[in-house]
This record gives sequence, structure tokens and C-alpha cells, in this order.
Amino acid sequence: MKTSILLGKYKITADAQRISQIGSDFILYGSKINLELPFESDAFFSHGWQSWSLAAWVEEGQNVSPSFPISLRAMQVDPLYVNEKKRNGSWLGAIKTQDGSVLLLGALGLDSHVFYEGRKFSGFYERGEGDWFIAIGSEQEVFYRYTTFLGDRFGKTKSKKTPRIWCSWYSLYKEINEKNLDRILNELENLPFDVFQIDDGWQRKIGDWEANEKFSSGMQNIANIIKSTGKKAGLWLAPLLIVPSSTTFQNHPDWLLHDENGKLVQAGVNWSENLFSLDTTHPDVINWLSELMQRVRMWGYEYVKLDFLYAGALPGKRHKDIPREAAYRQGLEIIRTALGDAYLLTCGAPILPSLGLCDALRVGPDVSNAWNLYLESRIMNNYAVPGVQNAIRTTLNRLWLKPIVDTDPDIVYFHSYKNSLTHQQKDLLKNLAEISEFKATSDLPAWLSNDERNELRTFLTSNPSIKNTGQHSYLINGINVDYSEFIKFPKKLTWYEKVIQYLLNNIADIPFTLNILEKISSTRNRKTLKSYQ
Repeated sequence: MKTSILLGKYKITADAQRISQIGSDFILYGSKINLELPFESDAFFSHGWQSWSLAAWVEEGQNVSPSFPISLRAMQVDPLYVNEKKRNGSWLGAIKTQDGSVLLLGALGLDSHVFYEGRKFSGFYERGEGDWFIAIGSEQEVFYRYTTFLGDRFGKTKSKKTPRIWCSWYSLYKEINEKNLDRILNELENLPFDVFQIDDGWQRKIGDWEANEKFSSGMQNIANIIKSTGKKAGLWLAPLLIVPSSTTFQNHPDWLLHDENGKLVQAGVNWSENLFSLDTTHPDVINWLSELMQRVRMWGYEYVKLDFLYAGALPGKRHKDIPREAAYRQGLEIIRTALGDAYLLTCGAPILPSLGLCDALRVGPDVSNAWNLYLESRIMNNYAVPGVQNAIRTTLNRLWLKPIVDTDPDIVYFHSYKNSLTHQQKDLLKNLAEISEFKATSDLPAWLSNDERNELRTFLTSNPSIKNTGQHSYLINGINVDYSEFIKFPKKLTWYEKVIQYLLNNIADIPFTLNILEKISSTRNRKTLKSYQ
């Protein structure tokens, strides 16, 4: 049915199965809805699919997709829409009106997408039908109202106080073992962390979630040691991913996600192997996930970080014929139940399907000890790769989720050792953590000067007053912090940069190249961390 609705001062033609008004907002229902607008907009809010996918206001003519290399797209963006020419977004999108207001169109259900072109704003569900929310007003107002509806539909898991976390990843990476973690735990004794989280590097294989030879006493023993210091034990897993060298992959090929032609659905490349996805609708996978999470809790881990979760929602043919994001959410529900009251952080996770089932949600790409990676972010047009600028940009544009879930902006750096970040850049990260109300670091105590150690302690214990004063600006304890200049997209590529892009995009997709780059990175990390082995 087509009808005219009045949004603010704008008369808009809406086409949907049903239309109802709630206050100044509208709820539309249908498998596909269309809005015909009396104006065009140069600015579109493009919302990425999962934690690392770009979320930002994009001006007409700015090229933000597709990203390269192609082999990594499955682990960075929604592969269904990576080549879409129209401006689009996962579940939601927004445009700026002629008077500076924001018009938001957002789905209230899963497996949905929006498109904007000229004077047409549309949304559709990949399968079935559902509700759509439409509002106009200031950016803060319309996103807050949308978030309220999402909280009613999916649930709110915003905690009163987020834990303060020390995580092993950004200093030790995979070079962790019982000895160096025990040493660091002792060195952290006088710093007020609530959680000591073990990250990637403890497991036998991705898919074989048992302690490897570096943790010979077992994961329960190290959890007990952590808890003896008064901290909660935290653990990282990527339970929806699997690699060919794992025994789980070899013993249970029927557990894996396949495409319509019977081929395995690839979920990216990492750990020097191709990545594949578990089918979360398969009864044996459901039981395996439940037993795995119960075992993690039995070991004594009360803080659990689950990573690379997008794998559970990739397009494919499943044991049970249900929409892909619904299949992912079904798996996450099993995980949530098995973890009980453990604090659950989801990362690399589809945003809407995770709401209501996790305590915290990573809302941006990984950080790194570099502001920006020139080749990846500029030449390869990839804003999902690790880097402080990429992390800040997308996190700022996801803070509208704060009322219903803890928003994780990733860790903060305080040390200067082998760190290319300026003091100002580290401050921007620290301020973002304070705005997000989520505090974490990976700094090794031995790398901190006395001043840096004191700064870290102040950060962990402070409770600053924060006021949002603009789109990307805040008053923190009365000091103005404006991110606007720091998150701008780069200018168009020069001709010689385009040549470099062409060459790199072809070379980067060769598995041999990716493996060599990973080995170089691992070797560099081992040398840096030699004193902690």
C-alpha cells in the first residue's frame, strides 16, 4: 500500500504492507518497503555488518567499497553486498536532510538490508517479512529512539559497571605460555584490573579447544592461579570457526557450512590456513558448542571473549533451512545459556543478531600500535584492518548502541616501547575508552615507565564527567575532545597509487603471500617478546 506520511516538515510517499504511527515516528511492515523523498542527500550513514565492518557517514563520491584483498572480504564485510553499487547498509541507514536533520530507516528484525539512491530509500528482508522504524530529527534523537525499539525487540544487556580488563593479545599476540603469563600476573599485582584475559595462542587448533603444549598444566590450573590474585579469569575462543588441520574438521565434515554446490564456504584466511564455518543449525554442532562453553565455565573462566563470530552468519546451505542471521543467533543463544552468568564479549560479530545475548559487543576494528596502515587502509581501500584511526572512526559511529549493550572500543596503549603512536593519538584512544565506559589494555608492566604506569592507574580508577557536545565531540572533565578531523577519509588515489593498488590486490590474494606476511609478523613478535619467554 502506498500512502503519504509527514516526517518533520517533509511529505514522504511510503510503500509497505502496513503503516502505523507512534508519536512522531512510523513503523512500516513488509518484506520490502520503499520511501520516495522530496529531496536528495549527499551524506549517507553506511552501517557495516559486523564489528570490524566500516560504520560511518559517507559523502557522495567517496569510495569506501569494495575492500581488498578479496580473500579477506568474508572476514571483514557482508559478502552478499560487497559489490553493491548503491549506497547501502546492514539493517539500517540514515541520510541528512536539507535542514540538517537526520532521517533514519532501520529494520527491527534480522536478515535485512537498506539501500539509498537519489530520492529513493528502501529496505528489504532477505527472507520473510518484518518491521521497519522510520524517524526524523537530530542524529542523537533518532538513533536513541531506534535503539529503544531494538532493546525492546532483542533485549538489553547493559551492565551497571564494566570490568577493567588486562588482555594478552596486543603485546604478546600468540606468543603466550604459562611462564610469561604467570610473570605478568605478578607484575600486575598493584594495578586495579578486574579481569586477566588469556587471548589467542593457548589452544591446540582453531576447532580443537584444548590446551596446547605451552599450557601443560591445563587451562583450569591457570584459571585458578588468576583467581588466587583476586581477579576474574578470562579466555578467548573463536568457536564458530574451524581450520582444516584440526581434528574436529577431519572427523566431522558434515558439521561445516556448504554452498548450494556442496563446496565449503570459506570464512577468510588466518593462522596460515583457510578458515571455514560451523553450521549452527546442525544438532551435533549445537551439542558441541554447549559442551565446549560448559567446559570453559568448569575450568573457571568468568569472562569469555568470543571472536570471528561472523562465520556463523555467512551465506550457505544449512542443516536446517532458516535465514543465516537467525541461524547465527540460534547458536549464540546456545552459547549464552551454557555460559550462564559469565560476562560475554562478542567480537567480529554481526551487530543486530548479537543484541540481547552478549554483555559487551566490539563495535570497531582492532587497534594496533600504528595510527594507520598506509597500504591496507589507503591503497587497498580497507577500513576494517587493524589501526587506531579505523578503530576510532567506526567505534564513534556505533556508540548509539550504548544504552542497550556495553560497547567495546578495544584496548588503550600507555607504553612507548616499540610503539609508533604519538601521545595525542594514545590520548584519543584513552578518551574513547572513557566515553565508551569500557577500559582495557594489553600493556606489559615491564614496558611502562613510572609516569606511564601512573597514567594507567589513573585511567583505571577515574570516573570522568562526559558530555556529548556534537556529532563527534565531547567534554571530558571540562576539556573539549573533538574527533572530527581525525576520522576523515583519505583523498582520492593518485595515478601511481592506483598502479600500486592494482599490483597489490593481485599479489595479496595469493595464499603464499598471505602466509609469508603472517610468518614475518610472528617472527617479529617473537623477537620483541624474547624477554617474556
